[in-house]
Amino acid sequence: MNLLIVESPSKAKTIEKYLGSGWRVIASVGHVRDLVPESGSVDTEHDFAPKWQIMPGKEKQIKLIIDEIKKADNIYLASDPDREGEAIAWHINDILTARKVLNGKNIYRVAFHEITKHAIVDAINHPREIDKNLVDAYLVRRILDYLIGFGISPLLWKKNLGKSAGRVQSVAVRLVIDREKEIESFKPVEYWNITANCEKDKNKFDANLIKFDGRKIEKMTLENKTMVDDILSSLNTPTIGTVSNIDKKKTQRHAYAPFTTSTLQQDAANKLHFSSKRTMATAQKLYEAGFITYMRTDATNLSVDAVNEIREYINKEYGDKFLPKTPNVYVTKSKNAQEAHEAIRPTHFTNSKNDLSGDEAKLYDLIWKRTIACQMTNAEFDSVSVDIDVKKCVFHCVGTTRTFDGFMRVYVEDNEDNKDDKNVKLPPLNINDEIEIKSVNGEQHFTQPPARFTEASLVKKLEELGIGRPSTYATIMSTIVDRKYVEQDKQHRFHPTPAGWVLIAYLSNYFSDLVDVNFTAKTEDTLDDVSNGTRDKLSSLKSFWEPTNKTIESARDVKTTDIINKINEFMNYHLFHGENDKCPKCGGKLSIKLAKNGAFIGCTNYPKCNYTANLSDTSKTPENIEKTDTPTEKKLDENITFKIGKYGPYVTDGNKNVSAKKYTIETITLDIARELLNGEKKKIEPLKLGKNPKTDKEIYYYPDGRYGPYISSNRVNVSVQEQPDLETAIDLINNKKSVPRKFVKGKK
Repeated sequence: MNLLIVESPSKAKTIEKYLGSGWRVIASVGHVRDLVPESGSVDTEHDFAPKWQIMPGKEKQIKLIIDEIKKADNIYLASDPDREGEAIAWHINDILTARKVLNGKNIYRVAFHEITKHAIVDAINHPREIDKNLVDAYLVRRILDYLIGFGISPLLWKKNLGKSAGRVQSVAVRLVIDREKEIESFKPVEYWNITANCEKDKNKFDANLIKFDGRKIEKMTLENKTMVDDILSSLNTPTIGTVSNIDKKKTQRHAYAPFTTSTLQQDAANKLHFSSKRTMATAQKLYEAGFITYMRTDATNLSVDAVNEIREYINKEYGDKFLPKTPNVYVTKSKNAQEAHEAIRPTHFTNSKNDLSGDEAKLYDLIWKRTIACQMTNAEFDSVSVDIDVKKCVFHCVGTTRTFDGFMRVYVEDNEDNKDDKNVKLPPLNINDEIEIKSVNGEQHFTQPPARFTEASLVKKLEELGIGRPSTYATIMSTIVDRKYVEQDKQHRFHPTPAGWVLIAYLSNYFSDLVDVNFTAKTEDTLDDVSNGTRDKLSSLKSFWEPTNKTIESARDVKTTDIINKINEFMNYHLFHGENDKCPKCGGKLSIKLAKNGAFIGCTNYPKCNYTANLSDTSKTPENIEKTDTPTEKKLDENITFKIGKYGPYVTDGNKNVSAKKYTIETITLDIARELLNGEKKKIEPLKLGKNPKTDKEIYYYPDGRYGPYISSNRVNVSVQEQPDLETAIDLINNKKSVPRKFVKGKK
């Protein structure tokens, strides 16, 4: 028998259908092993030797894999084709080797970028070794993240400065705060423009002033109404102008490259209003069901077979005018794109979105249109620009007409629609034609501050800076929100929270490299170099850790008063606009204060003056942040549905409704729903998540508490919506006060 091990159960079901008899396909359900979550799990004195453990709850999966291996002759490790997937294959192989269950067995590494029968069979026929370079890059990344977490986070907890600091997430928060600083310090500048309302042969159009009395008029030239009135007074309307110049040209617009992970997240955010997390979860389902190729990639190229199939489809459906003579070729912008062979595309090009519904249908349609369009001809336009002389003034207008749709027959960017809508449609014009100038008007404007980041624009910025990689963008976005360093308004724009301000104020002063975009980008380049085999693991770790460790050690001795002074300096303008830092109660100076429940503003004359204020600036941070991407029901099978109603979550079979207050969209399962409807209840044993390094006590996850899921450690209980990872659990436990023993129910 042959055994194929993949990451996802749903993927396993799809693949097993393709392979048929003689094959067993099972899932590891993601990573199975991780560093022991305690201080000292990486020995920095002995070549950064890691200490691994089976992840909580995964021992059962390892046992299943071992039981199936006993029946198999050939084992194929088929985790995802990227660093994390390679690491999962390496971990599984290492565990199986240590437990001596591979004796006499053949074990292979296979990778495929689409779940089709052809791709899977081809991968099995061409197995390879586990890629040591990809594994080393994963090890460098995981060890660095661990060292930062266990090096800096305890300093944050000790000083009540934040929950944790991440190598990439902290830079993302820094970008949001830097943008907020730009907005706060922005001074609007007044400017005006002058528009002529024109008419020729009953065709009306507008033209903008570009020259007056021989002087060029640019965007910021007209600074005030006085300047505008001087020009308007020289024109008595209605009057007649003369066409003095006509410039006609043909232009073309090229199709966009097929989607990478980054551009898919950006387009889904702009067109579908999906968060990065929602986009990637939906893409994962499409990939595992065999509809699209692998969704974590920074490559823009397509396979020869895919291009041929697309071109055949275009020729058949749209005609040869829409088919370029040779295939369109796109160059990957990412310097080190190597983790996937292709862009994100459909596995087949006969549009099968009718087999899908909801988010999956919407996202598939977007991917399908972009992929088809990338191999179509250019869109063509006729552009006409006209100058009209009126006394001392020259007015200018541009008219553009799309003469051939090209790729825009299938796929149009939102901004392209806007461009076409804003273009003026001009009547036929010739040199010396007379134009009626019905009126001339001045319009006041003010320069605008830079826009706040949305998920789409922040992902784009991170990619431009070389920070993060395809597999990390969605995690970065969700992490900075979940840890409450930023929040989103109704337009999905990021606003930094007080916790985010305090964290970045501290890191900027004492761990400047950690929030420096160039340093972080350089670290990403190092990881890519390790992936490519051009740099070794050990030297990479040393070059990062040695200076970082010195910084951590020096930060341990900094006095709290010095930290507060630095934070005050960083946040002064944000809080007081450089002038309102006087205590309204006693006239003393206001300052940041640090406490277990977070930072706040207090008077420096304490205890004589007890004035305090909330750090939140509600004029900049909306009180009511709109919750997005939250579905209100989940179909579990043909008859049973989980819904969130007026009185909370419940399950229904159409005849009977039963409360399910302990469960969420993420945690409910069909078995649980059946138990609730049948009135059954099974006791679920708590899961060990790992030890809290602050107390050296175990943290347990209880999925079926009286009031829903919760975590517990050392008499501290915290409600959660779903099983958290260990790092999140540590944050939650350490930021909640324990219950004194004398108040514990049932004890005196």
